Amino acid sequence: MGCVILVDNSNIFIEGQKASAVRKGELPAAPGDRQPSDISWRIDFSRLLTRLADGRPIQEAILVGSRPPANDAVWTMAEQGGFKVITHERNAQNKEKAVDTELVAQGTRIIVKAPEPGVLVLASADRDFMPLVRVAQEEGWEVEMAAFSRAFSPTGEMAISVNRVRPLDGSLDLIGGCAFEWP
Repeated sequence: MGCVILVDNSNIFIEGQKASAVRKGELPAAPGDRQPSDISWRIDFSRLLTRLADGRPIQEAILVGSRPPANDAVWTMAEQGGFKVITHERNAQNKEKAVDTELVAQGTRIIVKAPEPGVLVLASADRDFMPLVRVAQEEGWEVEMAAFSRAFSPTGEMAISVNRVRPLDGSLDLIGGCAFEWP
């Protein structure tokens, strides 16, 4: 059975940086403070794709994110790693817009056009993907959620709705690495 892989780039990147900081012993300064991020941690897109596929043939792999500065090579690296990349502009407040919607639209398109059901791998724990989870399961697809454990509740709607939860915490070095010494 083949798989379709959909990745929310910001979700994996930001939560990966937080997980790396935790592993290095960097914790919030005070209760209620934000978790520090290891700014040296980077996604290795080829290894991420391999990990998410879990040995299955890949029907399609899409990574969606917000458009970075023009000189940023992130999207080129993702394409070279095997992803179809779709980017959207940020809004006037520099917030991501249309990323989750794009992933839901692309996933729905793939599911309804597929000749037979497969496995949908969502690399995000965002509840905005619940409509896609429901459509996929109604069409006979298995749905996996791959995310860092700090990004979801094991009893949350996404975690209990998907067929399989795949925490990425133990895969930190398998899907990325540190580009320089930090802290």
